[in-house]
Amino acid sequence: MDTKTIIGIAAGVLTAVSTLPQIVKVIKDKKAQDISPIMFFVLLGGNSLWVWYGLLLEEWPIIITNAFSVCCDLLMIILNYKYEKK
Repeated sequence: MDTKTIIGIAAGVLTAVSTLPQIVKVIKDKKAQDISPIMFFVLLGGNSLWVWYGLLLEEWPIIITNAFSVCCDLLMIILNYKYEKK
């Protein structure tokens, strides 16, 4: 594996796992009133476009890491609505 691929995978993994601490906190505290759903809809759109871009280039590191990010974004949106302050 060349250096460019390693850097790309590392960047993708770090970006993909960046929302995990927030997801864990929301699940643990069972509250999400301080979370902006709009931010996660924007991230969902951006990460979805990255997946599409990766598919066009047939670049699996881009596809896999951003597909994971899409799943995290969707989970945060669901959690936000599940635990929103009523």
